[in-house]
Amino acid sequence: MPEIRPIKDLRNTIEISELCHRKQEPVFITKNGYGDLVVMSMETYERSLAKLELYQKLAEAEAQVKSGEELLDGEEVFGKLREKYGKKHV
Repeated sequence: MPEIRPIKDLRNTIEISELCHRKQEPVFITKNGYGDLVVMSMETYERSLAKLELYQKLAEAEAQVKSGEELLDGEEVFGKLREKYGKKHV
């Protein structure tokens, strides 16, 4: 269930910070009863950006498959990376 708080709660920054870290999801801030802001921890923000980047890359890959682009063999790619960087890095 999303956490929704009135804008006046932002006066207590420590409480809002602790809430964001504890919930690990965005806290929605309302102003005059309407949505106004979203506050979240840096960790949650970075996790959201990472997911977005992953989804963008998956969409890109799906478009490449649909357009008939030549696919790379996964084992071959990882084999070359192991040769270049060593087994412990890949």
